[in-house]
Amino acid sequence: MNLRPHKREQPDINLAPLIDVVFLLLIFFMVSTTFDDDARLRLQLPRADGEPVASDELELVELVIDAGGHFYIDDRQVLGQTAKILGQALVGAVGERRDLPVLIKADANTSHQSVMTALDAAGQVGMTSIAFATSRIDDSDQ
Repeated sequence: MNLRPHKREQPDINLAPLIDVVFLLLIFFMVSTTFDDDARLRLQLPRADGEPVASDELELVELVIDAGGHFYIDDRQVLGQTAKILGQALVGAVGERRDLPVLIKADANTSHQSVMTALDAAGQVGMTSIAFATSRIDDSDQ
């Protein structure tokens, strides 16, 4: 008769199956998740149906682009259509007051390149406050 106490083995908990399940769940959620582009970019888009601001209330530089891509600063035509020439004309119109807002009024039929040239010229001379003029959308136009 053996009366010596038997040594009990400590129970082992095998964690390998638990880790496998956790990784499978992680992979499942990574694959099944959809990413929404709108959620990443928080943009405040401009509206075209707001109240018009009277231009005599604000001191600003008015940059008009006609359908042919010709530029006018405060009702005077700019001779040339490059960003460098337009930038020099903007500096001549505002002097040292680079903080004045620029209001760009582009014809609906003007090229996108002309509008980008105006934006580039204003940015190159240090003008940071730029706005676009829009016309109000009538119910009959829709």
